[in-house]
Amino acid sequence: MSQNPAMSLALAQEQEKEGNVMTKLLGVIAIAAVAFAVAPAQAAKHAAAGCSSADLEKTETAIENMADGDGKFVAQKEIAAAQDSLLNGKMGACGAHLNKAMHATMGK
Repeated sequence: MSQNPAMSLALAQEQEKEGNVMTKLLGVIAIAAVAFAVAPAQAAKHAAAGCSSADLEKTETAIENMADGDGKFVAQKEIAAAQDSLLNGKMGACGAHLNKAMHATMGK
């Protein structure tokens, strides 16, 4: 059984379209994989930027000047967790705890 040349051309074009779609899909998947791999590293870098001895000292001073109450208690717990994270080299966690402590010093 022989094929019609027009049918062969249509089949070739259909296969080419499928190939283009697969190539584009693989490209999108590769870009997404890179984005998901880089995003956590970038987040940790930004969180770690706020975790320094100077930032800890400023926040501790602000906590000492706070009136006694729930806010001060929460801030003290967060600053203790930030110091522990800093000592254990967990810079992302340190930055997160320090940020929570800073927000607690601002009140609500």
